[in-house]
Amino acid sequence: MSSGEERTLVQEIEGHLLLAAARQEGRAAAARTASRLGWLTDSQRDDLERHFEAEYLALARTSWQRTAERAAELRHMYEARYRALRQRLVAWCVLGGALLAATSLLVLAAA
Repeated sequence: MSSGEERTLVQEIEGHLLLAAARQEGRAAAARTASRLGWLTDSQRDDLERHFEAEYLALARTSWQRTAERAAELRHMYEARYRALRQRLVAWCVLGGALLAATSLLVLAAA
């Protein structure tokens, strides 16, 4: 198994674990909300919990997607900034080397 396949497998496992945790959080929040509504019948309570969990997962998924999109935007911004800084550093190094070479030639010519 290559490192790319291993990384993909680990990401899939992490995704499943994250989804399972979100489902559990949704169920717990739904149960807390339904328990406050003592007048609900069992079928109404189950229906409310099911809808609440589905809505909780939809909100979590939307939040994860926005986070992933923002992370991609930031990654592109930082990569562009890093390239610009690296180009500037290389330019300064080349300029410094050229100045050092020119100075050395002038000193050797004067001697």
